[in-house]
Amino acid sequence: MLNGIRIIEFEALGPAPFAGMLLADLGAEVIAVHRKTASNTPGKAAQNLLDRGKRSIALDLKTPEDLAVAKALMATADGVTEGLRPGVMERLGLGPEQAMSLNPALVYGRMTGWGQSGPRALQAGHDLNYLGLTGALFYAGLPGETPAVPPTMLGDIGAGALYLAVGMLSGILNARFTGKGCVVDAAIVDGASHMMALLLSMGQQFSTTQRGASLLDGPHWSRCYTCADGRHVSLQCLEPKFYAQFLDRMGLADDPGLKDQFDQSQWPDQIGRLTQIFLQKPRDHWTALFHESDACLGPVLSPHEAQHDPHITARNIWDQGAPMPAPRFDGQMHAPGPIPERDSDGPAIRKELQKKGLL
Repeated sequence: MLNGIRIIEFEALGPAPFAGMLLADLGAEVIAVHRKTASNTPGKAAQNLLDRGKRSIALDLKTPEDLAVAKALMATADGVTEGLRPGVMERLGLGPEQAMSLNPALVYGRMTGWGQSGPRALQAGHDLNYLGLTGALFYAGLPGETPAVPPTMLGDIGAGALYLAVGMLSGILNARFTGKGCVVDAAIVDGASHMMALLLSMGQQFSTTQRGASLLDGPHWSRCYTCADGRHVSLQCLEPKFYAQFLDRMGLADDPGLKDQFDQSQWPDQIGRLTQIFLQKPRDHWTALFHESDACLGPVLSPHEAQHDPHITARNIWDQGAPMPAPRFDGQMHAPGPIPERDSDGPAIRKELQKKGLL
């Protein structure tokens, strides 16, 4: 889908290279500019899953020769992405102003946690800190318990990488029409706050002052339960018709203590009741009991187990321990490109730039 689009990705952690992998999976030519280290010898360097489908060149941006290569790459690109603290690329002579002087249509994507401005812009931080400051972490965990630590996917990927990718594509579309590039300020605090619009759209069903009092983080029918074997099931039968199916499968359809689904005063007792019931049988018993049911109950699988689940395998979501590209177009899945060794494309990329008269 993105054939013909070239992205130059300067090496960073987490969300920036994930966004690059996503764009590469969708067909863009993504050139990863890796740091030049002793491990950059082709054939010996470690491979990183987030580099799949990309080309790799290793540069020391503090040397005039390699800095010239970086600038030449920028001149040929539709977009650039970087994930360093504000000001670092400017000090290298590769900030947006310098880059756009070489390529006015360039879309310059900046991936950070705090953003390019604000009191915390130059501070260190991680996924959990960004989610905590935005209010998103408020809903993680159960009533009376310390907020849980969500997978780093929520902030780094959901609120970060995906917003960077959307921003890059939007900027490139606009540049195709106007000939003018832009700077994409993709901050995890922005993305996390924006994603909360879904919860806020539900109005009074989501409390903004009390943990565990909202529609999805307090009820007995919206949580995970421990089973007899120490493994877990997930339950979230929000709609009354699905809740009715859940009670029926559990043999609890006539239980007066579980009849009222939305009475918050009964939730603690109902939670206690279900907790004891689920502890009586192993996870796979409950999974089998709800097979082909709309009761919205399923197993909590480990990543290894997930790769062998019948639904996951039927859709070929995993291949040799790695997830396949998403989304699909016209129902078809496209195979990802290979994972390059660091600097394996360096000589070829330099020759290409020389042929274009840029080096």
